[in-house]
Amino acid sequence: MVKLDVSCDTQEFEVPAELDKNGHLSRGCARQICQVLDASGFVVIPHLLSDQMAAVGLQIVRDSIADPNREMGDFASQTDLHYGRRDFCPLPSTKPVLSYAAMLCQRLESVLGEYCGRTRQVLEISTLTSYLGSSHQYIHSDPEGVLCLFAAVDDVSPAQGGTVFVPGTHKYSGSEMKHGEKASLLIDLYQMLSNFRILRYNLTNLWRMRKTAEPPITWQEFRDRVFSRRFDNHQPNLLRFILGKNGVFRLSHLKPSRLLKLYNHWKTINETFRLIQTAPKKGTVILYRSDMLHAGPDNRSPKPRFFFGMSIARDIIFPERWRIGYAPHTSLLAEPKLLGDLLDKQE
Repeated sequence: MVKLDVSCDTQEFEVPAELDKNGHLSRGCARQICQVLDASGFVVIPHLLSDQMAAVGLQIVRDSIADPNREMGDFASQTDLHYGRRDFCPLPSTKPVLSYAAMLCQRLESVLGEYCGRTRQVLEISTLTSYLGSSHQYIHSDPEGVLCLFAAVDDVSPAQGGTVFVPGTHKYSGSEMKHGEKASLLIDLYQMLSNFRILRYNLTNLWRMRKTAEPPITWQEFRDRVFSRRFDNHQPNLLRFILGKNGVFRLSHLKPSRLLKLYNHWKTINETFRLIQTAPKKGTVILYRSDMLHAGPDNRSPKPRFFFGMSIARDIIFPERWRIGYAPHTSLLAEPKLLGDLLDKQE
């Protein structure tokens, strides 16, 4: 099997939670979390939730995906959702869901307050579950101006596909001046190189699944994942890749002028950027800036991977941009929530 060059060593991006008597992050811990988040674009916070709190979140996720009438998100691989390889679902604004979201925000208030005002909108509350055989998403960024949160409500192993990040690819005032004012070019080239490797990796995995998976994937699923015209930016769909219909990675990205730049900057981009895969333990929370490069990997384990997710605006987000990367539940659209609503929510 073709392998991706990914590191699972997240130690330099971790800040273990230190809580005060009210169950909120201590000032010193919050300061460290912000420093790592500012420098790298993401931070891993182990032990933010107790085992009992994680169990509550896991039950919310399981109840949601067990509902045959659940709403399905449009922010993941549509083909994976169709064939039951993922359950990326917006969560309804029920009392248990909002209480859980409020608990997370209140624990993280001293950090969230550094990036998101109380009047900023909660764009999405969701479950992110992947199963054996899901595709490895292409490296991409979401609409900027958002702070995203993943809570590990169960242990996640590397084989289950914890989120992959590319540290240092987030945007901020002056970020384009990094690396001799070549930051944008180098990030673009690294994304192109990584996505070519992911295309090859996904194709290899699909061929292996046709031959050795138990049970093997059907010809219909294989065709939809490799040759379909169906809209999907996160499958190794050769037809859409060649026709230029994939908004994340397509053949035109490999035009000669870009390949020449890749050749000229090969050493620099490989020395500057790297793929870091998270494998968080139960109770860990990950915060990341939406504009950094990241991806949801494939699940190579028979055990599902569960996350409870939230996205909160750091700035004003126009609805047209909002819906590109986020899929709020209809109940959240009907009764929008602000960060301040969750911070003030009482049990």
